[in-house]
Amino acid sequence: MDGTVLVADDDRTIRTVLTQALTRAGCKVHATASLMTLMRWVEEGKGDLVISDVVMPDGNGLEALPRIAQERPGLPVIVISAQNTIMTAIQAAEADAFDYLPKPFDLPDLMKRAARALEQKRKAQVVPKMVEPRTEGGTDLPLVGRTAAMQALYRLVARVMNADLPVLILGESGTGKSLIARAIHDFSDRRTLPFVVAQAADLQGADGPSALLAKAKGGSLVFDEVGDYDDETQGRIVRMLDALPDPAPRIMATTQVDLSALMEAGKFRQDLFYRLGGVTLAVPALRERVEDIPLLADHFLTRAERDGLGTRRLSAEAMALVRAYAWPGNVRQLENTVRRLVVTSSEEEITRTEVEFVLGNQPAIEPLRSGGEGEKLSASIARHLRRYFDLHGGNLPAPGLYDRILREMEAPLIEIALDATGGNQARCADLLGINRNTLRKKITDLDIQVTRRRKLM
Repeated sequence: MDGTVLVADDDRTIRTVLTQALTRAGCKVHATASLMTLMRWVEEGKGDLVISDVVMPDGNGLEALPRIAQERPGLPVIVISAQNTIMTAIQAAEADAFDYLPKPFDLPDLMKRAARALEQKRKAQVVPKMVEPRTEGGTDLPLVGRTAAMQALYRLVARVMNADLPVLILGESGTGKSLIARAIHDFSDRRTLPFVVAQAADLQGADGPSALLAKAKGGSLVFDEVGDYDDETQGRIVRMLDALPDPAPRIMATTQVDLSALMEAGKFRQDLFYRLGGVTLAVPALRERVEDIPLLADHFLTRAERDGLGTRRLSAEAMALVRAYAWPGNVRQLENTVRRLVVTSSEEEITRTEVEFVLGNQPAIEPLRSGGEGEKLSASIARHLRRYFDLHGGNLPAPGLYDRILREMEAPLIEIALDATGGNQARCADLLGINRNTLRKKITDLDIQVTRRRKLM
């Protein structure tokens, strides 16, 4: 790897580590803590690659991207940021950043991306288009999270928002599927066009489909909870998609059920399944990203204060209880619970007792997770497998069930073990009791992202 890399970050440790790593790889490096200095280097024609933080003492790295593109068309920029929200990934993609990495990042991964960026620069690819930075609001989306699952989702949203592929958004109720669909629309080239959410009832009647298309006007058309549509309604969608007008709307659909399982059971049309599944975005349940719960809780407390409901904070004990709760209603339930706590709490600090009272009155709640007293793993697996078989309505699933189920279990097991061992593959292999080469092959086959715990903050 050769070339000159411009590094801009106000963290001395990051500048030092990146300088050492890039120099060892054969690059020349200019490092600075100032966005102004970075822009001067760019204007002087220095550098074949820029690696820049977002929040700098004298400016915003994302806001500088259009200026960099104007001064030096084709100069790749890798954005690194501790602002781990979907907005950062989308804004970086809108401004044609070569890549985006959330902090803390994996150094070997960043080096691979830098090598690809320098190779692209050498091949002198086509100058990327300029995109005007957004001036309206949108920073209030509750799509926040630092976990690997959410960061992967953010990057995928940023990549597909301007693609002409249909998008299927899968997730449990309350995870934010509609927010993902809205974000794809609001930050795409169709943002000035209508955003239409369709229910099954909207497709009834001879004029139902044509009326929907007239409302969408080439914008975005979302079929909400499409897994609940009956066969006749599904057929109407198929016929609609086969005769889309020009300009055609962006097609998206949301579902909280496994459409492939419904299809195997004969309850969902195969032709519709393949028409909707251009890109599938899986929104993780809140219990699958526990580390994001305090971040979301604080976000909703801030929102409640802005809405005039009062200033509140969760005590350490209360936050621990919120973090440990199963949240069957996901983000929506968490938001409603926080707002209720803000309204009912008599003091500025919300206590654990107040949280226990509110959670104890939640409808259809799941038990709090505590030590080894919860449901056994085997019982949980059995419950999910029974539900999977029930979805087939008395028919058997497609052949190959054994390998499919093991793959479903294997991926999260390896991901969680890697996270627990800080991304150290040798320790992870020892923890799992498998050969390190076997672990590496499974990581590749299952497309698992590995991040070392020795992270750069």
